Amino acid sequence: MLSAAQVAKLQNALPFWMSILLIPLIWVSATQGGWWVLLLPLTTWYLFSGLDFVTGLNEQNADPEIGDEHLRWYTLITLIWAPVQFVTLFALIWYAARADHLNGWEIFGLAFGMGVISGTIGINYSHELMHQKNRVERWMGDILLAMVLYSHFRSEHLLVHHRYVATPKDPVTARYGEGFFRFFPRVLVECGASAFTAERAMLARKGKPWWDRSNPFWRYWALQAGMLVLAALLGGWIGLWMFVTQAIVAIWQLELVNYVEHYGLTRRHLGEGKYEHVKPHHSWNAAHRASNWLLINLQRHSDHHYKPDRRFPLLQTYGTDEAPQLPYGYPVMTIAAMFPSLWRRVMNPRVKAWRARNYPDISDWSSYNSGTNPLPR
Repeated sequence: MLSAAQVAKLQNALPFWMSILLIPLIWVSATQGGWWVLLLPLTTWYLFSGLDFVTGLNEQNADPEIGDEHLRWYTLITLIWAPVQFVTLFALIWYAARADHLNGWEIFGLAFGMGVISGTIGINYSHELMHQKNRVERWMGDILLAMVLYSHFRSEHLLVHHRYVATPKDPVTARYGEGFFRFFPRVLVECGASAFTAERAMLARKGKPWWDRSNPFWRYWALQAGMLVLAALLGGWIGLWMFVTQAIVAIWQLELVNYVEHYGLTRRHLGEGKYEHVKPHHSWNAAHRASNWLLINLQRHSDHHYKPDRRFPLLQTYGTDEAPQLPYGYPVMTIAAMFPSLWRRVMNPRVKAWRARNYPDISDWSSYNSGTNPLPR
């Protein structure tokens, strides 16, 4: 187990700063055009898949009791990312709208590449930030989500997903046999509604109406509107189109990851709407070293649900006896999810093995598969 002194060393934190290298790559794409606009998806999806193969697994854990004073090199990258992404996104919009060497398809490719950044890195970092108690960090998380028009994700994630994961009340727990192209439109509709319902219920418990100014949805809407106006001012209709395109790409990547993280995993229904507590085996774990560098240990997802406010350097990885393991890191698994027959061939046997291991007494899984068990109380 890594000690505080080992974790605090700059050289141990530096691999998690690899996301910064994506910023000059997007500018290479913008200035060169042509096939260079494919640089970002090729780097994040395929290069890191290859690096996972070369670097292997990292099954070493840090002492989870290490204090924040030893983690400054790790928290700094998540804190600075919101201004870095903000400047990059809007400078890119301004530049592309005036670039004579870029045609329509190249501008689309550029927006797609920016969406890869704002989805793979931006939303992931916002996820880390929203779980912290520090007000500045939570604001940085909100700004990152506003840049992809998905601000409600914070409310949905904190108030719905973590509470109801692996039950029928959690929209983003992918059901066994549910392909991504059925999952995606379902969560787009259900997540926004469940997030608003959760915030409205919290206000009602305080005796306040949903339109009370303390409802974070007012902040969400204001930030998103500001982003759209800024994109239009800097790039006109082209800028607005680029902004919306990168947001769609980012959301698509987020929901691909959500699909992978809990596919087919369910908590035992104890009767009368009661469910067992969340345990590490209710999330897929992946210990692949390079993709965990890029995704700041998001793939140690089993521990994240077990201890949601644990900072990313301290997230623990689990062995096969404690949590189900993905065969590859997220870059490979999210690509596989785009091909439902391939996905089922890879993952359905693993879900069946997980069921046999953890719930050998359950013989009828039909209500779990269809999501028709009673809603949690």
